[in-house]
Amino acid sequence: MFDMRPIEVLLVEDDPGDVLLTQEAFEHNKVRNRLHVVNDGEDAMDFLRRQGEYADVPRPDLILLDLNLPRKDGLEVLAEVKADADLRAIPVVVLTTSEAEEDILRSYNLHANAYVSKPVDFTQFIRVVRQIDDFFVTVVKLPRSTQRP
Repeated sequence: MFDMRPIEVLLVEDDPGDVLLTQEAFEHNKVRNRLHVVNDGEDAMDFLRRQGEYADVPRPDLILLDLNLPRKDGLEVLAEVKADADLRAIPVVVLTTSEAEEDILRSYNLHANAYVSKPVDFTQFIRVVRQIDDFFVTVVKLPRSTQRP
């Protein structure tokens, strides 16, 4: 049977402009997904572990993770997510401005599911986010959450 539940996406991004562009790309592209946004690595882990103000949030089906974050950087978040038995099955797409080979290698060594460099061009950025969305919402079979709703 076709699963009609919305896809829950967690965007971990501290740049308000990139948040806005990502929201626009998602709103224009699909109605079946919901984008949740946190602005730093500490809040990302609280959201994922449903702690504090995030106690009632849904478990994400997909994480879009920037590397350059305040309080806890994206690589630290990625390492914690993939080391946690309750979280490691959630696909993580690193979506960042960094094109440094070291960041790419470290991300994949920490088990990122994909590494995407953010284009600076507005139109290209929207296109890339829509492609990520299309791939993970339409093509990929995501695991059903075993967490509480």
